[in-house]
Amino acid sequence: MKKLTVLLAAALLFSGATSALATPSTQIWIPSTDIQAFGSFHLGIDNYVAAEGEGQAPFYVLGLTAGVLPFEKVQAEIGIDYMASGGDPYDDYPLYFNAKVATPEGALFGGSPALAVGGYNFGTESDLTNQNIVYGLIAKTLPVIGRLSVGYFTSNEDVIGDDNSDILASWDRTLSEISPKLWAAVDYQGGDSALGALSFGLSWAFADNVSVIAGYDIFNNSDLNDTFTTQLDINF
Repeated sequence: MKKLTVLLAAALLFSGATSALATPSTQIWIPSTDIQAFGSFHLGIDNYVAAEGEGQAPFYVLGLTAGVLPFEKVQAEIGIDYMASGGDPYDDYPLYFNAKVATPEGALFGGSPALAVGGYNFGTESDLTNQNIVYGLIAKTLPVIGRLSVGYFTSNEDVIGDDNSDILASWDRTLSEISPKLWAAVDYQGGDSALGALSFGLSWAFADNVSVIAGYDIFNNSDLNDTFTTQLDINF
């Protein structure tokens, strides 16, 4: 808790601001083609709690992300995350880093999709926390349907295991028929490692810069318990 408090205080002093997860800007579980605007920050506070069973500790993520490129058609963000689950060897090295470069929809030519490349979970301890996940994504928003995204990731085999590369896919949409504050998403990360999961959830925007996601994660590996997740996002 002392480490968490210190990091939170540092995040607020850093500029009164922040962005995304222990990953870059995300959907529920996987990265998205969204990116933090230049000069803005995002604070993300995420919790994952096992839906049933014992022996799987709650997992917490405190993330700070900043937009760093002042261009309209090519944007970038960088971030730092504090991850903890309480007492295991990974908690001795709780800091992880992420970065992303992206182009928004329509930036390359009329009707062009959004593109993003990036990496996350770059840990500080070799062969333990350096998951080094690198990915690419393409996304397009379709009338009525919403936004569809597809991509691919690879990671450090020495940490993640043999099943360290697979697809990324997602659907998300603002449910404006109900309220412009309500957003829904379903995403999928392939593979049977601890990274692979099908996730879905809803978000409600309490203000222009504050929203909360409530979601559920079904891991591809049946040895892992499903988790409930709540994710508080604050933009500055």
